[in-house]
Amino acid sequence: MTGNKSLLLNFVKEKGPTVTFGDNSRGSTKGYGTLSNGSITFNKVAYVEGLMHNLLSISQLCDLGFYVIFREIDCLITDKQFHTVLSGFRKDNVYVINMNDKSTENESICFISEDSEKKIWLWHKRLSHLNFKTLNALSNKDLVVGLPKISFSKEKICAACEKGKLTKSSFKSKQCFSISTPLQMLHMDLCGPVSTPSLGGKRYILVIIDEYTRYTWVFFLRYKSDTPEEIINFIKKSEVLNGQLVRSIRSDNGTEFRNATLDAFLCDKGISQNFAAVRSPQQNGVVERKNRTLCEAARSMLSESNLPTYFWAEAVNTTCFTQNRSIIVKRHNKTSYEVFYGRKPNIGFLHVFGCLCFILNAREHLGKFDPKADEGIFVGYSLSSKAYRVYNLRRKCIDESIHVKFDDHKTSSLSCDDTELHEWIISCVGNEYPTILNSGSPYVPFSVSPSSLHHGSAAPSPATEPIASMEPTSPTKPTLHSSPIQHMQPISTDPSPSNTFPTPLPPALKWTKDHPINQIIGDQQAGVQTRRGIGNICLYVNFLSVIEPKKIEEALADSCWITAMQEELSQFERNKVWRLVPRPFGKTIIGTKWVLRNKMDEVGTVIRNKARLVAQGYRQEEGIDYDETFAPVARLEAIRIFLAYAAHKNFRVFQMDVKSAFLNGELAEEV
Repeated sequence: MTGNKSLLLNFVKEKGPTVTFGDNSRGSTKGYGTLSNGSITFNKVAYVEGLMHNLLSISQLCDLGFYVIFREIDCLITDKQFHTVLSGFRKDNVYVINMNDKSTENESICFISEDSEKKIWLWHKRLSHLNFKTLNALSNKDLVVGLPKISFSKEKICAACEKGKLTKSSFKSKQCFSISTPLQMLHMDLCGPVSTPSLGGKRYILVIIDEYTRYTWVFFLRYKSDTPEEIINFIKKSEVLNGQLVRSIRSDNGTEFRNATLDAFLCDKGISQNFAAVRSPQQNGVVERKNRTLCEAARSMLSESNLPTYFWAEAVNTTCFTQNRSIIVKRHNKTSYEVFYGRKPNIGFLHVFGCLCFILNAREHLGKFDPKADEGIFVGYSLSSKAYRVYNLRRKCIDESIHVKFDDHKTSSLSCDDTELHEWIISCVGNEYPTILNSGSPYVPFSVSPSSLHHGSAAPSPATEPIASMEPTSPTKPTLHSSPIQHMQPISTDPSPSNTFPTPLPPALKWTKDHPINQIIGDQQAGVQTRRGIGNICLYVNFLSVIEPKKIEEALADSCWITAMQEELSQFERNKVWRLVPRPFGKTIIGTKWVLRNKMDEVGTVIRNKARLVAQGYRQEEGIDYDETFAPVARLEAIRIFLAYAAHKNFRVFQMDVKSAFLNGELAEEV
């Protein structure tokens, strides 16, 4: 009997007995037909509706005069002269026979024909390469009309489906653990850069997780290049403090982990380094998930406390501190802290992040009736001492102290002046200002005597590198100058709430806002002439477009933008920026895009139409299409010519601008 009606020849509809299947379901006999492979023919083969397999009756074969021989691994059907008619193999407790080939013993379907196989793939293509599970459902449940009642099985790979539907492989969790001690394997990842720098000017988060205990450490970095040094210091300290050796580390393929400095250290220590495959962050999933957990919790804490975004580093650090003592490791059914240190953590001293608190003022000499405590905001726990970290609202810095009283039910938001101070520092010094964390004192500017700037003085040590200091030139708007640190002087602060800026030192270097008279060329009474100044004479504005096109088609419809674009292309041709070559085989072509912008003066009048043809570098991925990045720079010869001409004419150069800069120099890789 069979459940595939298309296999039968000379089919005759005839109602037959009901057949009970192994799952106690039933199917009725709808008719009979003939089945033949050329050498042997079976008459009156029943078609049973709903039968999923083809069944052969041993008793009926014996009645037809055939001999059936069953052995341990196979079976044979012979005629009376002992010539093999059919052969099969044993699969579990069932013997499977291939009706097409006597010598084939590796098929799992009996009575299958070449015609049915063609039908299977034909309907697969007709239905837009539909998956075989849905094909079987359509056939078995009679959901459509015209689809044959056959078993749709995928016996080979469809090349078209693999090209059109191939997806990433799944990453299953490990069921067996090969790590048995702490620090045996460390997971690492670098998060950032964060758009808003922290109080200390940091933009990156280095997250390190121990595989065995899942204990987590976070470090905050100013630059991405600081990562190797931070990892080296961490490994050295961890091995000494915990008495365990780090054996391997796992990270992604970023250059912060693949560099000569870190490779040399790990090679000397005998530490192996494992990298996740390119574009497969799932292989580094332990630390990737921890990054998300830390950032989500920190974001919630900042939202609850109404603190400015630049406190994100304090929030992340506090989150890591509390989660090490609260999240349960599934493998051990204990917290990470208990697994790592061997004792249960005490969390009775924890407080709400961002809550109002009062810190004892033990630093200054107080009068008889002066307040003994300063109001502050709780921002975390010290990692180097048994103390709390509190942002002192009066002194504008973070203090670490154990003498703190908390009000967990009340928050104290920063004043507007504090936020404006942080934003002003970011805009002025480009986030390169000294950290005030753990300083114990307000921000201190520095000054230097002019004598230390003479030639021949000793080179500054790392402790005397240049920093930015604040020097107000007017009562309302401070300016900046950069000078080496030579000596530190105390500053006084105004206790009144209206003055949030520290009182600066007198300026060490002075300059005037006026240009030296002896450096002025031409008539001093004429003033500075600009395009805007002569706009009324030559109507220069009539040759400019005040509309910035959004598409290249809009630019090509405006003669002003066509002129600007032609100027850019002419510079390319004049400087021989590129040359046409045949497309390399197997290489990704980088497209180009026009960037069209209006350049305006200080009052908002358009003074120039700028058109730049740029490469679409965002379509490439680091580690796949490139390993290094190169910035367009001016040719050194051009700068030398400019400076030589200025020296010849006795000009004093204050500033220069490069109108067009291109990628110069010999590249070590193909672009």
